[in-house]
Amino acid sequence: MMNISKIQKKFAELKKMVRDLGIDASKELEHLEEKVNANSRTETTWKRVELARHPERPYSLDYISRIFDNFIELRGDRTFGDDPSIIGGLAFLEGRPVTILANQKGRTLKENVRRNHGMANPEGYRKALRLARQAEKFKRPIITFVDTSGAYPGLGAEERGIGEAIARNLFYFSQLKTPIICVIIGEGGSGGALGLSVGDKIYMLENAIYSVISPEGCASILLRDVSKAKDAAAMLRITSADLLEFKIINGIIPEPPGGAHADPDAAAQGIKEVLLRETAYLSSRNPAVLVRYRNQKIRKIGHWNEGS
Repeated sequence: MMNISKIQKKFAELKKMVRDLGIDASKELEHLEEKVNANSRTETTWKRVELARHPERPYSLDYISRIFDNFIELRGDRTFGDDPSIIGGLAFLEGRPVTILANQKGRTLKENVRRNHGMANPEGYRKALRLARQAEKFKRPIITFVDTSGAYPGLGAEERGIGEAIARNLFYFSQLKTPIICVIIGEGGSGGALGLSVGDKIYMLENAIYSVISPEGCASILLRDVSKAKDAAAMLRITSADLLEFKIINGIIPEPPGGAHADPDAAAQGIKEVLLRETAYLSSRNPAVLVRYRNQKIRKIGHWNEGS
């Protein structure tokens, strides 16, 4: 495929040529240029989706082992049981004690079955909330790694209150008087991602995606054709650049050429540098101030001004 800059240069030459010939084809050329740019955007967005879902992409535990010291996993929601699709525990970030909450997918078929491909049940979110409240009590910063296509939509999850569990996390995480830093490392899908992504600072890896619905789900519901998932992905504006433009995230963490799976150590180092900087800064702030600014940020999301 020709580079977009080369295509734009060709269009400029074509426009000059028709102008020199005295032909009025501006509308036709503008329409064609918009179509080419739209196709280019669609392919670029879909490449990000494929990288976010790459089977060798590092998962949460891969980053935890590279970034933190002495990670101790804690299990159970003290109500129903433990959910392996969300892991949580205590660790040290360059000597600073922190609480880690993360979605975890499986690398093998057996592990994917056990971890439900990172799609959490209600007990996963209740475990996360239990550990988050513990972090608040002991004044530990909370770090979340988000990587899920969504919460599990099964019958058991609905019976045990998946919607209520996510809503409760949204409410309490917005009020926790301790720093919260969220990093979207792969897929950030729907309410399943929101349950772990209410924070003071939200970052995305360069090739991560974050959206209200999967491209396939959007294509099936809105476009009535699941084969149009590529078009739906571009429409949803799900890339890190899109989310930064909308001011939903605070920054983008660059990935190695080819994606995070090409050099997991370099990707982890990029995340670690951000976490060290932000934990130091946020830990120096008054907890009540953190909560106030966190809520102001949440309320600004989705606001827009209509033109006259």
